[in-house]
Amino acid sequence: MRLAIHYPNFTLPGGPQAIAPTIAATARAAEEGGCSVFTVMDHWFQMEQLATAHDPMLEGYTTLGFLAAHTSRITLGLLVTGVTYRQPGLLAKTVATLDVLSQGRAQLGIGAAWYEREHRGLGVEFPPISERFERLEEALQICLQMWSDDEGPYNGVHYQLAETICVPRPIQQPRPPILIGGGGEKKTLRLVAQYADACNLFGTDPEVIQHKINVLHQHCEDLGRDPATVHKTITSGAPGHEPDVDQFLSQMEKYSAMGVDQVWVSPPGPDPADWVERFTSRVVPRLSDI
Repeated sequence: MRLAIHYPNFTLPGGPQAIAPTIAATARAAEEGGCSVFTVMDHWFQMEQLATAHDPMLEGYTTLGFLAAHTSRITLGLLVTGVTYRQPGLLAKTVATLDVLSQGRAQLGIGAAWYEREHRGLGVEFPPISERFERLEEALQICLQMWSDDEGPYNGVHYQLAETICVPRPIQQPRPPILIGGGGEKKTLRLVAQYADACNLFGTDPEVIQHKINVLHQHCEDLGRDPATVHKTITSGAPGHEPDVDQFLSQMEKYSAMGVDQVWVSPPGPDPADWVERFTSRVVPRLSDI
């Protein structure tokens, strides 16, 4: 099982001047500690579940480009891009650019979007949920086409592209991996089975995760896809300043038995780099044996 680090909180004792050196140090600590992926959020306002909309929040892909220059091995992505935040053709170009500049370390994490306040606040269209899922499927199709040999038009219900040129192509072959976030059983997990390389579920209850995986497997079977080709990942949140490592690993053993092969944790403040260094040194060697 692999460990990934998700960095959601940019509120630091040193204020905005502390953000760049702190997040760079945290990403390097994750890489040196043997983590597989480093992610940040894709929001314009901080989530109100975590802090307030007036707390610091960075634009996601700019942040990943900065981190690409401060790391050399770890995969970089957003957990997850909201489909409404960028036109899909521009999103595909942005991820391809990140992949080229990071030397093949970009991951596309994407979902249907949910944070209405930031959309209304910045004047971005926020269609009903059914339309957002339609747009999500078209965005996935556009990304796949732009990262292929097909440079022809794309004519969807919501998006029309005259030319799907993307030069330079991503370095990764056949393309950057695609992860879809969310556990919706009718739409989200069906899109995972049809288009994605990985799913991301909220790991709060093993029974719930097992049910979601069963649903995903059924979608795969309906589509003629081997369920083993889909990576199952979970987000477990912040284990705390002084986590019980044995308890954490015991929980991960349960998830691993279900087929989960990667878990995200979020470092608490005020020194996330130090926390990641200490946590990875205690967890990664044992987690890799699960």
